[in-house]
Amino acid sequence: MIPLRDTTPTRNYPVVNMSLIGVNVVLFILQLTQGSEANRFVYIYGLVPARYSIPQYSNYFSIFQQTLSFISYMFLHGGFVHLLGNMWSLYIFGDNVEDRMGPLRYLCFYLLCGVASGVSHLLLNLESNLPTIGASGAIAGVMGAYFILYPRSKILTLIPIIFIPYFVEIPAYFFLGIWFVLQFINAAISQGQASGVAWWAHIGGFVFGIIFLKLLLVLPDTGWQFNIRRVTARKKTPRLQVIRPAGLGPDPHLYGVITITPYEAAGGTRKLINIPLGFRKRLLRVTVPPGVRAGSKLRLKGLGKESGSNERGDLYLKVAID
Repeated sequence: MIPLRDTTPTRNYPVVNMSLIGVNVVLFILQLTQGSEANRFVYIYGLVPARYSIPQYSNYFSIFQQTLSFISYMFLHGGFVHLLGNMWSLYIFGDNVEDRMGPLRYLCFYLLCGVASGVSHLLLNLESNLPTIGASGAIAGVMGAYFILYPRSKILTLIPIIFIPYFVEIPAYFFLGIWFVLQFINAAISQGQASGVAWWAHIGGFVFGIIFLKLLLVLPDTGWQFNIRRVTARKKTPRLQVIRPAGLGPDPHLYGVITITPYEAAGGTRKLINIPLGFRKRLLRVTVPPGVRAGSKLRLKGLGKESGSNERGDLYLKVAID
């Protein structure tokens, strides 16, 4: 299952989430420049359990290096595919979690999840001399938070069956629940990291993500949070919106809701709307005129239900300003 996007819009630009993606990309490029020193670089800045449990290894590293590895390991990756997979998951799930928690709490949350997942891996692989790198554990924490905050959100998912791609919207609780179960299965089969993947770090990150979410949401927003939210507030709703129109009895017309911001209401905007019709999905362009008010209706002629005279009703979109 490959997640493509979620259906829950955000009210603010995810400045921290996008910054984390940028830092990961920059440090991956730095990692690529190491050349023949790449393995040494990964061993120093990756998380190696044996460095903490075996004196013959730990004596070669300072306290600062040992502490730094719990942070630095989550910004290194084993290759482009590893980086792309992690950053794509962070892009899909992280913006919503940041939107709910606020940027400062989200940054603390992300780093705490990464450290906790690293500790989980270390405790279950004390004598391993293999470096663990990657943002997977921290991102697993983000996914755990998303699982609690947006269980009924839909994840547009690509499921390749042989050579045929199928696109389905899966409830977030089901998608993330299946993902979590697969981590346990893989951990049991591979015995931790025998396959080169730190499955227990994923599991620990997910569980601690739920715990840290509960703890951090208790903290009140600070003045800094309010100021940052004011600056990062979105002026526009997503360009692509999914609308599921409904009809009333024999009425040939269909009715739905399109959401815009006050900024868009004042100046007008254009949206793409996706209308699922059975197994088909119709994509349409809709123009919202400037000066529109909440409750106004946009008429899309001929997109309603078929009547007895082989004529179609219309689709009416009620404007909601959020």
